[in-house]
Amino acid sequence: MGNLDASLKNGLYFLPLGGSGEIGMNLNLYCCNGKWVMIDCGISFADDRAPGIDVIVPDPTWIAERRADLLAIIVTHAHEDHVGAVARLWPQFQCPVYTSPFTAEILALKLAEEGLENDVEVNVVAPGSSMAIGDFHIDFVDLTHSIPEMQALMITTPYGRVLHSGDWKLDPDPVVGPASNLVKMQRVSEQGVLAMICDSTNVFKAGVSGSELDVQDSLDVILGGIPTGRIAVTTFASNIARLMTIASVAERHDRHVVLVGRSLHRMTEAAKRSGYLNDLPPFIDEKDASHIPRDKILLLCTGSQGEARGAMARIARGEHAHIALDPGDTVIFSSKVIPGNEKTLYALHNQLTEKGIEVITEADEFVHVSGHPARGELTDMYGIVKPKIAIPVHGEARHIRAHCELARSLGVEQAIEITNGNILRLAPGDAEIIADVPSGRLAVDAGGLTPLDGEFLSTRRRLVFNGAVSGVVLVNEKGHITEDPIIRLRGVVDENLFPELQKELKAQIIERHNQLKKQEKLDDEKVEETAHNAVRRVFRRLAGRRPITDIYVIRFEEE
Repeated sequence: MGNLDASLKNGLYFLPLGGSGEIGMNLNLYCCNGKWVMIDCGISFADDRAPGIDVIVPDPTWIAERRADLLAIIVTHAHEDHVGAVARLWPQFQCPVYTSPFTAEILALKLAEEGLENDVEVNVVAPGSSMAIGDFHIDFVDLTHSIPEMQALMITTPYGRVLHSGDWKLDPDPVVGPASNLVKMQRVSEQGVLAMICDSTNVFKAGVSGSELDVQDSLDVILGGIPTGRIAVTTFASNIARLMTIASVAERHDRHVVLVGRSLHRMTEAAKRSGYLNDLPPFIDEKDASHIPRDKILLLCTGSQGEARGAMARIARGEHAHIALDPGDTVIFSSKVIPGNEKTLYALHNQLTEKGIEVITEADEFVHVSGHPARGELTDMYGIVKPKIAIPVHGEARHIRAHCELARSLGVEQAIEITNGNILRLAPGDAEIIADVPSGRLAVDAGGLTPLDGEFLSTRRRLVFNGAVSGVVLVNEKGHITEDPIIRLRGVVDENLFPELQKELKAQIIERHNQLKKQEKLDDEKVEETAHNAVRRVFRRLAGRRPITDIYVIRFEEE
């Protein structure tokens, strides 16, 4: 890596360690003359490939080893996939953090959870302002998103200007915060933009993503058609625009908003401290919900993706301490279904329906708009910025390829497909991927971080899908098995379906042991290996499984 580090001393480079080739877990790096700036540091949520794991973060090892040259972390906005890993990974970076007032409020909560509230230098930057760090001059530009103070970054360097879009949309009626500042975007782009690093999430969606105000109007009509019973609405706690929409509509229909879920309380409190949501009636705590008539209440709940520990799933199971829904009540899922969550979420829909509760989703009514740009908005942004190079990020491989094709169709000179770990030289010379550096994912587990593809989680996956076998083999000093081996199964097969299984396992262990040579029978490791292989052979033949198998040999002396 020495030659690579030397080559980075001159020029402008871009390196994603998270968020390219995937949606979520954004961590982007820019290098100018050997000094680095990190843009965002977020998390992703685990799926069934990581049993027992909730949160995944990008592996920061490569840049952490160069932290002496890391000038700062800049966070574009307060969504978890952009800010969620800062507190967990900052000890490896030890550098200042820059972000907007609202995002700083959210980050402060996360730092306090990690005991870092007094350690991290968090610099609050006013939306729409400018700053300089080393050879980087950065203009913050307001772009609309589903959360306040999303800031695109126009990064000016001695080698050219780069727009880092962050997450955005062009919503003329955003409900919370200002509309996208396209006038400033035009102005800062007029001197020429070398490259645009841009959100690809909705590249397959034609037209525009839609306005939050239109969702508000639609929810107004829907609530007007539900005169009786409790109404519960679930959405992402971080979607402050949607929280404002729901609260405004509830007020029009004389319903009091009850917050159900800890993350909703945290988000709304942070929003109010930053000057948002303060013109709404006070929210009511879930403990007081029982005192309000059923037709005068709107429950705003976490758990829009069917998360087992989310408020909505606990309500559906009848396990919530303060909230219950009855036949005739209504639940509105005001969010999209994140790919991978379909099975869990549809099971929750069915669970509610079976209880006589009306379920409304985006498949039934207009109850959600995305916070990311569709093709029409991408086209408009390319028309304003006019970059020479398009570098799609925040998307899977298919999103990035489609975004490159769109950019080329709009006259962009060069569109580059990039993935985590690619170092892209932007200038001087032609843009080119010059190296690949280590990248990966770390699972957040008890006690810290562990590699997602490491031995620990590989073992856990094997336990989930294959189960485990433990056994004890008793041998005497001459190497003879003196009693039937003891075998215990955990999650391998249902022993009730195989009444002869224990007998077969013990017989196979003894048979294979008896085939050993005399000197091998005196070697505990060889005895253990032979019994281990005998057990595994039975289960491969019986069920096509390879359970984790632990055999213990106990050797004793006979009197």
